[in-house]
Amino acid sequence: MHNKQEILKKVHALEIKSKKLARELFTGEYHSAFKGRGMSFKEVREYAPGDDIRFIDWNVSARFGHPFSKLFEEERELTVMLLIDISNSSLFGTVHGRKRDTATELAAVLAFSAVANNDKVGAIFYTDKIELFIPPKKGRQHALYIIREMIALEPKGKSTQISTALKYFNNILKRASIAFVLSDFLDADFENALRIAGKKHDLIGIKIYDKTDMQLPDAGLLQVKDSETGNEKWINSGSPYIRKKYEDVFFEKTNEVVLMFKKAGCDLLHLKTGDNYVKVLQKFFRSRSK
Repeated sequence: MHNKQEILKKVHALEIKSKKLARELFTGEYHSAFKGRGMSFKEVREYAPGDDIRFIDWNVSARFGHPFSKLFEEERELTVMLLIDISNSSLFGTVHGRKRDTATELAAVLAFSAVANNDKVGAIFYTDKIELFIPPKKGRQHALYIIREMIALEPKGKSTQISTALKYFNNILKRASIAFVLSDFLDADFENALRIAGKKHDLIGIKIYDKTDMQLPDAGLLQVKDSETGNEKWINSGSPYIRKKYEDVFFEKTNEVVLMFKKAGCDLLHLKTGDNYVKVLQKFFRSRSK
């Protein structure tokens, strides 16, 4: 359990780090990755050569006897939602800290990128249930509130149920938004929910995994415990066969998730704890801007 002082210190440190990253790296890239998401009608003016004929307003044109064009402007204000998995498996981590710590830093950078761009940002923290919903708002104080909750929130549920989070998100957010889903995706049966939410929203999955999710250390007999079910078993990590099988299962699960996102027409990024998440995000934003 964190005490209040400790939380505030962490939030402050995270703010400094993420703001700097958001400023240096993302303002341009974040902006161009998502601009043009929505267009809203602005006004009607006399048709000028070069105007798109699809946007001629025939009613007004008929009234005045010569052509008028509809003018649109880009809706600059976006809504960014962070769907953050805080189930027990997110507490797992070895060398470079826990998956949840990586998710916290990532969420902070995304929140401050949104704030720097004058966009709204909100969050849904989930396990196998919705732990907390923070409606999207603008501004630094709001971003700090999200980060504070991210550090301090003690989940009631233990396992992961992504479909619950996606359904809730889809129902509660009426307007299309950009949603980052942060999880290790150690869950099945969310294909339907992903497809439905992906139709309405611009959905980006970020799979956060630890090296040990992928590779067992060669350390003889190990007692392993599933952090979500609590089941314990002994495995012989000294056996190359067992280690290979463990790795195969990881890639099998990863490929399932990759396929799910592909089918739903959503993007999926992969991030190992300790990796440079800034580079991963930047690369993604740049690929989007093209």
